[in-house]
Amino acid sequence: MTEETKVQETEASAEATNEATVSQEEAMADVAALKRGDTVKGKVVKVEDNQALVDIGYKYDGIIPIRELSSIHLEQASDAVQVGDEVECQILSIDDEKERLLLSKRAVDSVQAWDQLQERFEKGEVFEAQVADVVKGGLVVDLGVRGFIPASMVERHFVEDFSDYKGRTLRLKVKELDRENNKVILSQKDVLDEEFEANKQRILNELQADQVLEGTVQRLTPFGVFVDIGGIDGLVHISELAWTHVAEPSEVVKEGDQVKVKVLKVDPANERISLSMKAVQPGPWEKVNEQFNIGDIVDGVVKRLVSFGAFVEIAPGVEGLVHISQIAHRHIATPHEVLKEGQEVKAKILDINTDEKRVSLSIKETEEAPAQQPRESRKPKQESFNLPENQSLNLTLGERFGDKLSKFK
Repeated sequence: MTEETKVQETEASAEATNEATVSQEEAMADVAALKRGDTVKGKVVKVEDNQALVDIGYKYDGIIPIRELSSIHLEQASDAVQVGDEVECQILSIDDEKERLLLSKRAVDSVQAWDQLQERFEKGEVFEAQVADVVKGGLVVDLGVRGFIPASMVERHFVEDFSDYKGRTLRLKVKELDRENNKVILSQKDVLDEEFEANKQRILNELQADQVLEGTVQRLTPFGVFVDIGGIDGLVHISELAWTHVAEPSEVVKEGDQVKVKVLKVDPANERISLSMKAVQPGPWEKVNEQFNIGDIVDGVVKRLVSFGAFVEIAPGVEGLVHISQIAHRHIATPHEVLKEGQEVKAKILDINTDEKRVSLSIKETEEAPAQQPRESRKPKQESFNLPENQSLNLTLGERFGDKLSKFK
C-alpha cells in the first residue's frame, strides 16, 4: 500500500467518524427537544395489565398508563392496544434521571375525535362503533371520547336486557354534542327510523291490490291483526281472518306466526294497507255442491235469529236459512219461541244456490208431524120425550104430533 493510499483511507475514516458524530448529535438534539405536551408517534413494544410500552425513538421507551389508553374504563391494557400497533401520543412528562417518559394516547384521540364528531354531527353521517360497555341506562362506545347511547335510543322497540350488547357493532348518528362538558349522545334508533321510513315509502309505492305476500304477525288487537310484510305493517281486519266467525283474533293466530295474506287495498297518502288471510284460503262455498245435496238431513248450529227465520251453520262458513214457516209444524210468531242461538239442530236441505251463496233449510221436515185430532161430527138436536115403557121408541113424526096437529084443523 502506497503512502498516498494510506493518507486517503485515513481521511475517509475521519470523515465517516465526523458524519456519525454529527448524526448522533443531531439525534440527541431531537431527543433533547422533546417536551411536555408534544405529540409523538411510536410502536407498541409491550403490553402489560395496567400499561403499554411504546418505542418513540427516544433513548428509552415511553409508558402509557391504562387510564391514558382510552376515554372509557378498561379492565386491562390489551383491551385498547396490541404489540405492534402504531400509536400517536402526547407527552405528559419526561424524567431523564429516572428514565421515565409518560405518554397519553387518550389525549391525542380526544382532540381528533371531537373534530370528527363535529363533522359527523353537521353532516348527519352514519358511522359504526363497537359497544365497549353496558352501563345503567344505556351503552358506552369508545370514539376517542366516551360516547353514550341511552337505552331509549338503541332500538325502535323496547329492550329489557342489554347484557348481550357488549361487543356488538352498531350503526350510529350523533344526537347531541357538548365539547365543554365532554358530552356525546349517540343514537342507533334514529338510523333505524330513517331506514324504516324509506323502506315503508318504497313498499307503499310498489304494493298493488291482489298481491299475495308472506308476513309475520306483529300485534293482536280486538279489531284485527297487524302483519309485517317486509318492514311495514298491514291490518288484517277480524272479518278477514277466516271464513268462519272469529270472536277473538287469538282464536286464529298468535304473535310471531308466519302467514300468507292478500293485499286488498293500499292507501299511500294515509300509509294504510288492508290485508286478508281468508282471501288466500279456499272459500267454504267452493265445496258446498260436493258436500251436500238437496234432500240431505244435516246437523247444524243456530247462529242468528231474525224476525223471518233462523240462520243455521251447516259447515264452517256456510249458513243456511230456515224460514219461520219451516221451523215448526205449528204456527209461531217469532223463531225465539222454538230456537235459541247456539242450539244444535237437524235440518233438511230444501235448495242450494252456490252462486248466491244461499241454502234453504227446514227443521220441521226432519220431525214427524203431530197426529190430527178428529173433529166431532155434528148431529141434529133431537127433542126428548118421556114415553111409557111399553111404547115403541120408533115413532113417526105424524104419530108423535098427530093428535096435537088435529086441534088446528
